[in-house]
Parts: sequence; C-alpha cells; structure tokens
Amino acid sequence: MMRQPSVLGIISYKVFPAQMGGQKCVVDFYTHLAAVTPVTLVVAKENGEVPVDQMEILPFLYHHKWGFANLRYVFRLRKLIKQKQINVIAIEHSYLGWLGIVLKWLTKKPFIIRSHNIEAHRFRDMRKSLWWLYLLYEKWVHQKADRSFFITTEDRDWALANWQLDPTKCTIISYGTIQTQTPADTERIQCRNRLLAKNRLEPGTRLFLFNGTLDYLPNTDAMRIIISELLPLLQAMPFPFRIFICGNRISDQWKKVLRAQSSLIYKGFVTDISLYNKGTDCFINPVTLGSGIKVKLVDALSYNQTCISTRSGAKGIPEDWGGKKLQLVDDYDWNAFVKAMVSADVFTKEPVPPAFYQFFHWDAIVQKALLSLQTV
Repeated sequence: MMRQPSVLGIISYKVFPAQMGGQKCVVDFYTHLAAVTPVTLVVAKENGEVPVDQMEILPFLYHHKWGFANLRYVFRLRKLIKQKQINVIAIEHSYLGWLGIVLKWLTKKPFIIRSHNIEAHRFRDMRKSLWWLYLLYEKWVHQKADRSFFITTEDRDWALANWQLDPTKCTIISYGTIQTQTPADTERIQCRNRLLAKNRLEPGTRLFLFNGTLDYLPNTDAMRIIISELLPLLQAMPFPFRIFICGNRISDQWKKVLRAQSSLIYKGFVTDISLYNKGTDCFINPVTLGSGIKVKLVDALSYNQTCISTRSGAKGIPEDWGGKKLQLVDDYDWNAFVKAMVSADVFTKEPVPPAFYQFFHWDAIVQKALLSLQTV
C-alpha cells in the first residue's frame, strides 16, 4: 500500500475567503486534498486567522511582492517540516519557487510547483517590461522542481517544448467542481424567474452572463469587447436581451462605463453565482488574453450552462467534453460570436457529457494529484 504523504502547501498571497477564481482554485484543491492526506498550509499574513476543520493554516509569510523577505522564515519552515513530518513541499505558483529550492536543500524533502498559468505570459500581456526576466526565473524553478503541476494541457505542452522539462515529472492538475450532475429543469426555471422579477425584465428577454475578477486584464479586455464589439451587433438584432456582469475588484471608472449601457446589468460581486449560472440562458466568454484555465467557464459548464467562448478562452477544456453546451468561436471573429449568441441551435437541451464531470470533479483531481505526490 502506498504511503499517504504529509503535504506542506506554501501560498504567498490572500486566498481566504475564496471569492475569485484563482483563490477558489487554491482553497478547493487543498480542502479536498486534506480529506485524503495530511495537509498544512503556510499562507501570507493578510489571510489572518482562518479556521478550517481538516488542516492547519499558519498565516505568517510576506506577500510574494516582498518575496525575499521570507528568508527570515526559512528556519521556522524547516522546523515546521520536521515537526509535521512533511514529505512533500508544494509551492503555489512559481513566485516562491526559490523558497522550495532552499527548503529542499535544508530538509532533503522534494518540492512541487502548482502552476495556474505560464506566469511570465500573464506579465507580458500586462505589458510589464521585465516579463522576459521572470520567464527565465520561471523556467529555472520548474527545472529544479521534483514535479510540475500544470492546470491545462496547453500550458504543459508549452513548458515541455520551451523549458526542456522531463515529461514524467509534469502532471495536469486542473481546476475542479463539486457538481456531479446537471441541475433539474424546474430549478433552472425558478432561477430564471427570480432574475426576471428582480430586474423587472419581460419573460421573453434572453439573458446572458459574464463574470470574473474584473481588474484582471483578460477580463477587463473582455468587458471592452462586450461594449465595443458585441453590443453594437446585438442591438441591431430584433430581440430583447440583457447581459449580466458579475465580479469584484472593478474600478470606479469601469462601473460608470457599465452602468451607462442600458443593455448591461452590472451586479458587482454576488455571493451566489450559481443563481446566475442556472438562471441565465447563456454564458459568454469573449476572452482572448491569458493562459491557464478559465475557472468561470468550468463553473458555468458544471451547471449545464450553454457557453459561447473564443478558442483562447476555452483552453484546458476539450471541445468534446463540453458537448453541444460549449460553442467555440475563432478569436476576434465577433460577428460569428454574436451569431452564436442569437442562434436557437445554441440553446440545446442536450446536457454536458458525463466525461466533463469525471475529469473536472475535485475528487478525481485530488486522486490524480495524490498519486503523483506518492511517487515524488
């Protein structure tokens, strides 16, 4: 019988409470992992005291913006690794990959990097001048890691082609869902009626949804596309519609821009996004920037939501796993995107295929991760 490894997760930013996609990706992964193997998390100070039943959470690290200040905690971490009999050190993102290298040298324990995207590519998209320097660093820490967990096949394949990594040390550990089946039609109708009534909309209004972290460049660019590219085309169509925009961390200027559009309904951060995933007719994902997986798209599909996405925005989700519920459009072809939005064929009754739930359910994801951790 293979051992159950004791895992130390190191997270260099705020993840509690988990509200944004990246935060959910971290918290849900370790919460489900802790159900099958011992987990201790060391997190950034801004998380504060966080009570979680199945794992100990210690908030004493500096945020990765002041990364090397964490050198002061190296020996505290070494002591913790000994006390907790840690077998594997898991670094979330590559930011503190150097710390994993130092701890491996001090403790002889292997370390992994769990990557949510190719971080340097995100910095490049944000037009950070030194993104190429971070790319060199990111390559170096992945080469030093005993395992690399990538969130999509596309990210893994790019890293293998460009970073000369060992394929046997690279595993795809995706974002997940706790949904195991599609919501009942009666539940979807109830949610739709709630949205119509709450927003004083006519029964025949077609309801679209876009949500995300709204200061994140790919999502900010998607809002620009919705307003400048999609709305003019949609408003020329002879049917009533509204697009709900949900999400947090939005600038005051963007709030004014969204609220000035009569066809948009800006809701801000909503505590129950499932109401919108179940109650709207279609989720739209006109995202063309960024790597990694789009958490919001996985969430929408898990609720059997019809989704229209650019090809770039659907990275990490095989097209056949979305079935007819996932309609892909070539990047920047906004005429085709709007045509899909108004097409009756898009709103199919055929459910998301079972393969989607089999791959993206958190239980399956953590079992795959555990197998990799057991052999590190």
